[in-house]
Amino acid sequence: MNTISNRKMLTLNSSWMGLSFMWNSLHVILLPAVLLRFVEDTHKNSVLGLLTGVGLILAMVVQPIAGAWSDRWRSRWGRRRPLIVLGTSLDVIFLAFMAFAGGLPLLAVGYIGLQLASNMAHGSMQGLLPDIVSKHQLGKGSAIKSVLDMLGLVVASLWMGSLVSPENASIGGPIGVVIAVLIVTTGITVLTTHEDASIPHEQYPPLAQPKQSWNFRAIFQDKPFIGLIASRLVFLLGVYGIQAFAQYYVRDTLTTTNPVKLTGDLMAAIAVALVAFAMAGGTLCDRWGNKPVHAAAAFLVAGGSILFWMASTPTAVLVSGSIIGAGIGLFLTANWALAAMLAPPDQSGKYLGLTNLATAGAGALSRIFGPVIDGINNSSPGSYEGYTVLFAASAIFAIAGWLILTRTVHSPSLQRTEETTHVKINA
Repeated sequence: MNTISNRKMLTLNSSWMGLSFMWNSLHVILLPAVLLRFVEDTHKNSVLGLLTGVGLILAMVVQPIAGAWSDRWRSRWGRRRPLIVLGTSLDVIFLAFMAFAGGLPLLAVGYIGLQLASNMAHGSMQGLLPDIVSKHQLGKGSAIKSVLDMLGLVVASLWMGSLVSPENASIGGPIGVVIAVLIVTTGITVLTTHEDASIPHEQYPPLAQPKQSWNFRAIFQDKPFIGLIASRLVFLLGVYGIQAFAQYYVRDTLTTTNPVKLTGDLMAAIAVALVAFAMAGGTLCDRWGNKPVHAAAAFLVAGGSILFWMASTPTAVLVSGSIIGAGIGLFLTANWALAAMLAPPDQSGKYLGLTNLATAGAGALSRIFGPVIDGINNSSPGSYEGYTVLFAASAIFAIAGWLILTRTVHSPSLQRTEETTHVKINA
């Protein structure tokens, strides 16, 4: 693989911004706001947690299968882009369905369909980075991916927060914006990334994949990679919990006239810090290795979570969120670079798709906090101690995730020689 330019890195990863914009618009701003029209206030955390948890469990299944499928796909477009285009096209259909849903059952159907379609595209997109970017640039490539992820979060938080108010929780217009951003950003990646039509091994038609395409047994015997997945899942548990229930925390505990907008400002503060530290993390990973960066990430998230626990004003919440964002930025860059190093070149889609067991798995498990928060809050009305449990858990999980990584992924595992992939990509 040849060294590729920063411009190519940006266009290659452009689709991640659209995907991030879509999910952060829905999970942080739109779904929590619109659900208040359909459920009682005392059960809002539980319903939000159940709906998004089911969707994320489906994502855990679909994404690695789509990644494995794309590893062996044969077409004149290459092996990744066909599923990216198909999944994104279905995204548009299900987003439109959600925009016009008139009740909770129809909203749930649209959301579940969106999870299935989006993760079809997501699983294939993950294989593009290791397909095209050489080992010595994986830190930079992972940093740019993380930055675009978080740029999607920043724009979604500020833009969607201004489009939705307590008096007008309609999501039709905002979802139209989401569709436009998704089409443009994915189009940039698809149209500027040129894959070769060959596949790395046996020639199989797309719909006649052999059993080994779906066989994940070898991955589960790869102890360093499974250790990385476990550490990622534990680290992200508390972080995703804070993100999922932030709007209800702001609404219940802080004095503000527009909880939706303040939640958007909080997510933007997290994302701005995340972007800055994700870029720094890329340089640090390439120079010093991934483990020291993982350690710094764990302590920043733990410290920020404790400060969040103690915060009582909007300003204090924004500062605490910025510290958490810095830790997440370092973590995402270091963890993704490490995953790309550990994944065999001819199975990168399958391996990196399986990381979604951690990413979506953490998102799904974090939704358990919903009933816990409601139960504790309802047992002592007005105390809102359920959110205290959430922040304490976030600090504990961040440190635990780092400890798992240090004990399972050892330095010799990272010294795999860079094999020349049989897939030739025009960079």
